Amino acid sequence: MTSEQKIRVLVAKPGLDGHDRGAKVVARALRDSGMEVIYTGLRQTPEMIAQSALQEDVDVVGVSILSGAHLELFPLIMDQLREKGLQNTVVIAGGIVPEDDIPALKQLGVKAVFGPGTPTGNIAEFIKSEVSTRK
Repeated sequence: MTSEQKIRVLVAKPGLDGHDRGAKVVARALRDSGMEVIYTGLRQTPEMIAQSALQEDVDVVGVSILSGAHLELFPLIMDQLREKGLQNTVVIAGGIVPEDDIPALKQLGVKAVFGPGTPTGNIAEFIKSEVSTRK
């Protein structure tokens, strides 16, 4: 990946979750690490997230979820991404996800789950590593 080709990341907040401080902190940190970041805002539907990912031609979709609805929303998000031909887009999750639920998300195709307190540098490095293997 050349320095001219910035990694493009969509940060999304699905469902009725109304808390976005963490998503904004991560978005800012990714931007500061040299990525282009698009933040969708609150209360996005799976369709809206996938449509934004398609329109913005992103490499990564980062979904921040605190509501506990991850097992309901991620299958819908992943289905919408596949329907739009974005099955090779890296999908990561952040927020409150119980350890016992992580294998189910990974089986859906979520590449990583970052919980509270994860250093933002770790998220940026994971994204850079994951995207570099796909380009």
